[in-house]
Amino acid sequence: MITISVCMIVKNESQILARCLDSLRTIWDELIIVDTGSTDDTIQIAKRYTDKVYEFAWTGNFSEARNFAIDHATCDYIYSADADEILEGENVQAFEALKACLDPAVDVVQMYYGNQLDQGTVYNFDKELRAKLFKRVKPIRFKDPIHEIPDIDPIVIDSDIVITHRPTSLHAGRDLETFRKIIAGGDKLSSRLQKFLDRELYLQGTQDDYDSFASYLYEVTADPERTADEVIEACTLLVRYHRLRGEVPQMFDNVIKVMAHECNSEVCDELGAYYLDLKDYDNAAIWFFNAAYEVTPILGLKASEETPLQGLVDVYTALGNEEMAEEYKNKLKEKQK
Repeated sequence: MITISVCMIVKNESQILARCLDSLRTIWDELIIVDTGSTDDTIQIAKRYTDKVYEFAWTGNFSEARNFAIDHATCDYIYSADADEILEGENVQAFEALKACLDPAVDVVQMYYGNQLDQGTVYNFDKELRAKLFKRVKPIRFKDPIHEIPDIDPIVIDSDIVITHRPTSLHAGRDLETFRKIIAGGDKLSSRLQKFLDRELYLQGTQDDYDSFASYLYEVTADPERTADEVIEACTLLVRYHRLRGEVPQMFDNVIKVMAHECNSEVCDELGAYYLDLKDYDNAAIWFFNAAYEVTPILGLKASEETPLQGLVDVYTALGNEEMAEEYKNKLKEKQK
């Protein structure tokens, strides 16, 4: 049987840390918790479960904190956990069985990260595979200062284990501030991190956030090293940015750039909102319908579901067409279940 070091980085997790650790009790042979500056009872709670509690001066880089944690591990494998995760029911038994029979030749075990869409996170899938358990003896380091992942080229197997993600709050403000610092420091975001920034800005960004990232988004559109998809995502966000500011020529300039490639639900939603504000209900209905049924989203599933359906409810309510408004209200309720 393999041995497992559960490694965590935490900060102000007193409300949920015990919930996570209780769910993992039968998994670890060693528990390592690194605190990055808690001001609540997080450290005291952690010490109820392990004497391997360390403090790490926060640098703004999640990978540096993760690497500090795994440097203290001594077991065969490392399980990287977050305080807002829970291992529940049959998944506990599945993990115990995996631990008992895992072939030591395996470097990484991927597990499903679940309950994503219910939490309003930046992910487009309710379940997705992530590298969660990996061999300690490999020269493994985490990379990227945010949304960090192990930097490995391993022998990987996929498991059916589902880890439930149940955060008590969203981290958009924290994450967007981290992205601002990375960009201000002159570092170029990788394609992977660029995707995270685009999703977080689209799903949870405020007007102030759009204002602060607008210049950077224009840099992305002019960068010859960026892929077409990255440029289109940036243009899509700029459509919203200029619509919110009432800058119509600039908005349509970016609409045209997106449509020259391929239209998406997000841009159709912005056009629907633009025409709805003008009380041009016919055009608003066309664009919201297109967002829901004719094209696909690139940044968030809600762009083809809740957002256009609510737009159609608003359009037909304004037109006094109660039958159509009720039809789309029912469709909206189905999506929200």
